[in-house]
Amino acid sequence: MDQVPYSASWLSQWRDEITDALSCMILTFKQTYGYEPGTNEVRDADEEHLRAARAYSQEPLGCEDLLTFYESIGEVVLPDVGNGCFIHSARDVLDRLAEDGAVFLPEADDPHGMVIASNGGGNLYVADWGGAIHRSRTASMEDAEFDKIADSVPEFLDHMRNCVVRFVRTGATGEF
Repeated sequence: MDQVPYSASWLSQWRDEITDALSCMILTFKQTYGYEPGTNEVRDADEEHLRAARAYSQEPLGCEDLLTFYESIGEVVLPDVGNGCFIHSARDVLDRLAEDGAVFLPEADDPHGMVIASNGGGNLYVADWGGAIHRSRTASMEDAEFDKIADSVPEFLDHMRNCVVRFVRTGATGEF
């Protein structure tokens, strides 16, 4: 993406680029894959999402870049991109944290994080307090091991955008 600093404006541009790619995908989806696509969208934050973002801002494990995200974007639901790409809503992140507790990331600078995203294959994406993103190696949280895949939320979002665009252009799923 352009060198616009990470902000609501950056997120608006990010959302527009993904939405444009999805529009192209939907045009030929049934012809290409043999079935109708599901709902694939980057959902803007509505009042309910903004309430959850305010609650997220009070969470000690939360990171500032994710708060910026949740103040603009409610959630990302892309079931038909590769094997699926999902960034969970702030409410879902907080509910999972309350239910399951923090995720232990022994190799991270900050060893505790929250599940913020997933793919259709069951891999989980965890943000640590500093904003780095870690992907589970397997679909199971039992004895899960994680690899750091991005140093920051903007880097993770840019990677996701690249995966979406690549999938739409080539059908290659990439590593999301």
